[in-house]
Amino acid sequence: MSLINPTLVLNCGSSSIKYALISEDGESRIEGLAEALGNTDARIKHKNLDGSKIEINIPNSGAHTEALQIILGELISEYKPVAVGHRVVHGGDKFKSATVITDEVLATIEELASLAPLHNPANAAGIRAINAIYPDLPQVAIFDTAFHQSMPAHAYRYAIPKELYTEHQIRRYGFHGSSHAYVSNRASTLTDKPAPHGWVVAHLGNGCSATAVYEGKSLDTSMGITPLEGLMMGTRSGDLDPSMHIHLHRTLGLSIEEIDTLLNKKSGLLGVSGISNDMRNLETAAKEGNADAILALEMFAYRTAKYILGLTAALPTFTGIAFTGGVGENGADMRASIVSHLKHLGAKIDADKNQALFRGAEGSFHTADSSIELWVIPTDEEFQIAFETKAVLGL
Repeated sequence: MSLINPTLVLNCGSSSIKYALISEDGESRIEGLAEALGNTDARIKHKNLDGSKIEINIPNSGAHTEALQIILGELISEYKPVAVGHRVVHGGDKFKSATVITDEVLATIEELASLAPLHNPANAAGIRAINAIYPDLPQVAIFDTAFHQSMPAHAYRYAIPKELYTEHQIRRYGFHGSSHAYVSNRASTLTDKPAPHGWVVAHLGNGCSATAVYEGKSLDTSMGITPLEGLMMGTRSGDLDPSMHIHLHRTLGLSIEEIDTLLNKKSGLLGVSGISNDMRNLETAAKEGNADAILALEMFAYRTAKYILGLTAALPTFTGIAFTGGVGENGADMRASIVSHLKHLGAKIDADKNQALFRGAEGSFHTADSSIELWVIPTDEEFQIAFETKAVLGL
């Protein structure tokens, strides 16, 4: 194994950095996670090229720059990257593809923090940290929202006064773009059906989204101006009555901030079950007869299926469904439950194949006479980011 002309991929959160150094051919990588940044227990969990693992404490409650100095110095100095690709959550409607980072681009990313206050400032901090360490290293921003810029206006506009869109850019943006791009492209590579291909990609994890992808382009997606809209998730409510905020404020006296926390961090699977946002814990509780866990699982499956059915309206051709994300890749019972609601599509599951697909396995689980294809495709957002970074730089 070797790392020839590697690309460094960074996903900077407010208190974490997920990183991967990926070889030119995409076959080898070093990866890790810096977590609890800013706290006394800040540390890096690192996986070497040979698969061995180490853990390093970051002194002085290290922030992003300190963590990156250790990552780039002590951990990967043997392999200097040729470029850095940054996952940036929100690009608004200004960025429609991977973009080389300049001072102007960085300033715009920071300006868009109003649309992603928890993510864009952290993404910008990672960019500035690389500037401080390797000022001559080219950096590229890959925006979660960019993949969905191909949506037509009738899919991304909200039914609200026009000036809210034209003057304030209030519209559906969509997220998980790198995942949807990678998985839909991989599905089109794996299928035996001739092009054109139309997929509904179901990215199901603690955060969930579904996207209608036709010939590599997003035509509609479930998440909106923020990641709260759409599917039921681990702790997010997904779709609900827009007047819920007013109702909770009037009846319970909750502030906007308290309602925002309620809907983003205390709802979804966690809120309905009262137990956990982890699907595995809920499945255990459901088998023991816990009614709230059973309901949470039923709601998740039904609402996901309803969105999948709705998104097929965007596709000129419907080839099938590709499941990805922690739940989508490992949750055989949940996949089966979701597909059971798609009876009008003629989708048929091979139960043995479905149960065999977990822990990184890739494959189909539809029967020969199923009207649509059903795939499990482990997502690889880091590979997609590295690929787009090299493409925009011509490497």
